[in-house]
Amino acid sequence: MENPSKLVVERVQTGVRMEKRLLKVLKAFAEYKDMTLGDLLEGIVLHAFDGKAPFSADSLRRIAELRRFYGLDLNASASHRLREAASSPSRHKPPAANLKKRTKP
Repeated sequence: MENPSKLVVERVQTGVRMEKRLLKVLKAFAEYKDMTLGDLLEGIVLHAFDGKAPFSADSLRRIAELRRFYGLDLNASASHRLREAASSPSRHKPPAANLKKRTKP
């Protein structure tokens, strides 16, 4: 029998680009909490949409440790000032000539 307190949702796969060290911290924190990265991100966003803090004091301490470990020195004030490094892969899809063409059988 399904738990009536669980909400049924439809999830989709997404290809989101994110700052490398930030992603490492998020993955490590999700692992620490024994949850998927997607579940962690959903929780963070839903809390933010409601204007609520998503983390307890204990979680914030663990995140601070992970930030130090991975060298993540960014904070909220950096959020609208980030730009791609010159050596980062292109944000755009590869040229059509590089894509495999489907052939009909």
